[in-house]
Amino acid sequence: MAGTRIREATGEDVPLILSLVRELAEYERLSDEVVATEEGLRENLFGGRRYAEVLIAEHNGAPAGFALFFHNFSTFLGKPGIYLEDLYVKPEFRGAGIGRKLLVRLARLARERDCGRLEWWVLDWNEPSIGFYRKLGAVPMDDWTVYRISGTALEDLASGA
Repeated sequence: MAGTRIREATGEDVPLILSLVRELAEYERLSDEVVATEEGLRENLFGGRRYAEVLIAEHNGAPAGFALFFHNFSTFLGKPGIYLEDLYVKPEFRGAGIGRKLLVRLARLARERDCGRLEWWVLDWNEPSIGFYRKLGAVPMDDWTVYRISGTALEDLASGA
């Protein structure tokens, strides 16, 4: 099979997905933050309640990258959106249009599902990706700041502390 193919992931892809997540984390200099397991991914991506979806990119039959996404909701638009958690293309396949094909597929899904937007975060230092996204017409949301609660702070808040 020649060329690039974008397909929906299946439960059989869990080892590949985890491998790609680890590669992405290494690229983003965040390897020490990956605690995901195959069991956890299998349950949360393909179990009774699917929290996210994954697209797999293959180039000439070889795994080339992935996109992991889920729905969010805009109260201002009154519509769902798609939040792209991870987009990764293996280094040896970069420049072949695979990242663009993954984003085109996501944009089509957003349109089919009547979503009002497709959004994601990018690390400030990741100039190659920032340039790529700007060429597609994406704009930074500089007037917003991301906040996160995790770990002990999340546990404390959940306990009412």
